[in-house]
Amino acid sequence: MGNAGTRGDRHGSRLAVVAALALAAVLAFVPTVAAAARATPSNSSAPATPATPRQPTHLATARAATSWWVPPLGDQPWQWELDSPLELTKPKLMGTDDKLPNGSPAPAPVIYDIDGIINSAATVSALHALGKHVVCYIEVGAVGNYYSAKDEGIPTTYYAQLQAAGVIGAAVPGWPEHYLDIRSPATVAIIESMIHDQCAAKGFDAVETDIDESYNSDNGFGLTKSDEETYMTTLADYMHGLGLGWWIKNPDDTGDSYASDMEPLADAVLTEQCNEYSTCGLLSSYFGKKAIFNAEYKGKPQVFCANDAKLGINGAKFNLDLTGVRKPCG
Repeated sequence: MGNAGTRGDRHGSRLAVVAALALAAVLAFVPTVAAAARATPSNSSAPATPATPRQPTHLATARAATSWWVPPLGDQPWQWELDSPLELTKPKLMGTDDKLPNGSPAPAPVIYDIDGIINSAATVSALHALGKHVVCYIEVGAVGNYYSAKDEGIPTTYYAQLQAAGVIGAAVPGWPEHYLDIRSPATVAIIESMIHDQCAAKGFDAVETDIDESYNSDNGFGLTKSDEETYMTTLADYMHGLGLGWWIKNPDDTGDSYASDMEPLADAVLTEQCNEYSTCGLLSSYFGKKAIFNAEYKGKPQVFCANDAKLGINGAKFNLDLTGVRKPCG
């Protein structure tokens, strides 16, 4: 999803919106959401929910050897498909029938970035059986009433929980979503329960955290860079504790030190339209250190792919709805 009014980084076609549950019932449920989420069977045991977000005291410190998957540098063919559940029998969705800018067949993706809620553990397992790595797309800085409780596999939707907790703020321009108060322990608890149940419990390898730079938007809370870094440090530590990698999203949007501040914690970057908006250079702290994946929506691959290749970025052109249509650079 991403920055409102600046980048076209949301998929427009989603599942049907469902009605929120009665407020009284939701209020009764929210205090136990973290415990209920962590009771879900999983191969990983989730760390306890923090009483308050942790301060980013170690952002400039190099991380020790990881116990989670980190994408290697170099050419890493990837597919980003969020519009519908991934069907492994459909070449368009799988990105196995695509062409390179020179017209030759494109290599099959080795990484799949897919919606964590509408895709099942069976899909993740099937991709692993094919030798692929799988990234779990979720929103962490805003929320839309996109999914039913059945979709999410929980008694009360995350949207309803966040609404009842009083942490929903200003509308995201152009999208049926609202920003979240990322300073609130309730937001942390609910988003962590989502990461646990939708990403870790399903066996994903990493998480793409959408709208993880909301302080740069008119969010209604007056959020600061410090607020964002505290929040994302808390979530990154939590993901790593579950054996999940963290893909930071569009840190080049902000125009300040956020991208470089968070580099020690991030395991990869997913940026959008960095060629169109001339922001690729703002990711320099990741060059030669962390894999970078770039999605362009308007430019011609014959033009932007040369710049991506020069910078060591894995670029591809997608359509805005992320329906599986892909024109990879390599």
